[in-house]
Amino acid sequence: MDCTPGRAATVTLVVTPADLAPAWRSGDVPVLATPRLAALCEEATVAAVAPCLADSETTVGLRLELDHLAPSRVGTSVAATAVLEEVAGRRLDFAVAARDGSRLVARGR
Repeated sequence: MDCTPGRAATVTLVVTPADLAPAWRSGDVPVLATPRLAALCEEATVAAVAPCLADSETTVGLRLELDHLAPSRVGTSVAATAVLEEVAGRRLDFAVAARDGSRLVARGR
């Protein structure tokens, strides 16, 4: 693995009924489920480092700190960005943020 800090990727999701809290059994309010948002952020981390991994290498999430700051309704486009901040041996540390338009809906590490 030859990943250097600064690598970044953004992935986008248009929220559908399958992404809502009731569908994920994480609440009753019809907005983007926090677990689905966490998965989107993890998808961005994988995309950020995929180009620098060998075919025999992969990544595994160990810890996620995520503040879900605002709701996103069906039809909203949410973009999650991950930036590789530190490489310590095999451990990769990322900063993640998700936005729907200019509004910050989540941030974490």
